[in-house]
Amino acid sequence: MEYLNERVSYLRGLVDGLEIDETTKEGKVLLAIIDALEDFADAINDIEESQSELDDYVGAIDEDLSDVEDEVYDDEYDDDEYVEVECPHCHMLMSVEEDLLDDGDTELVCPHCNETVNINDVIVCEDDNDDKE
Repeated sequence: MEYLNERVSYLRGLVDGLEIDETTKEGKVLLAIIDALEDFADAINDIEESQSELDDYVGAIDEDLSDVEDEVYDDEYDDDEYVEVECPHCHMLMSVEEDLLDDGDTELVCPHCNETVNINDVIVCEDDNDDKE
């Protein structure tokens, strides 16, 4: 936004070139307006610079957070330990730990319909990825 400073400088040059008398009421007002415009232009340039620095900083934090999420959640969520099952009520898919399928007393709450489901009542979906390998 450097062009704002250039425009204010142009206005200041016009006032000087037109030899506006700084002692008159009109001259005082024009110079005060130009001073205020110059302050606004400087403030906007400072804000733009700060915004750019913040964008860079937030980008770096986002990358770091992404690395942390990959490290934390990749260790917790191993696809081999989870299977997709179908809710008998709403027929939507949900992921459950494979070990839970062996425990017949386990009850789940479907995240889609909020119905309680016994682990024996769910329908285990076939994994298409095993066929492709």
